[in-house]
Amino acid sequence: MKKIFFVDFDGTITKVDVVAAMVKKFCRPGWQELNEQWERGEISTEEAANKTFQLFDATMEDIFRLMDTIELDEYFHRFIDACSSKNYPVFILSDGYEIIIRYILQKHGLNGIQVFANKLVNRKDGFSISCTYMNNECQKCGTCKTKLLHQLKPINTQAVVVGDGHSDTCVCHQADVVFAKKSLLEYCRQNNIKAVPYRNFKDILDWLKRN
Repeated sequence: MKKIFFVDFDGTITKVDVVAAMVKKFCRPGWQELNEQWERGEISTEEAANKTFQLFDATMEDIFRLMDTIELDEYFHRFIDACSSKNYPVFILSDGYEIIIRYILQKHGLNGIQVFANKLVNRKDGFSISCTYMNNECQKCGTCKTKLLHQLKPINTQAVVVGDGHSDTCVCHQADVVFAKKSLLEYCRQNNIKAVPYRNFKDILDWLKRN
């Protein structure tokens, strides 16, 4: 069966959570509690981001300089090549920021991957978030990965989700195959969701060779 991949970005394609790195670098104290409230589901991505940006001291140039230090999973290029050779679509679904994701991908020579993520709005008085792909019935995440999976998945394809964290917990219920690490793997185990543990994209490449 033809496969279609829905891949998280922060901490999955990248070695570190890019948004977390940005917040730790540029935010004044107070962001930790906002992040904990978001992880507990007490506030949405939109509310958490906008409140965090009130503590934020950086320009877009500062952000890009930080993004220049971000490393990708060593096997991600090979994963993309393998999917391309088999004509398996790959979509990046992220609760992070599209402009940052595209900047990092372009820096590493990865153009043409479709990205669905939030918009980073750069205003005169600071930054804010615009949630283009929010599910208005839920409003939990800025980018509803579950809704996007159903929109993008053709009939008779195997949906493979690759993720590592909180924003992947809903969509993993809808996947045919889940690759999980870190808190997503813990969530899957606690909720009896069948998931394949992985360390990096080499594990997924090995799985592709067998499947």
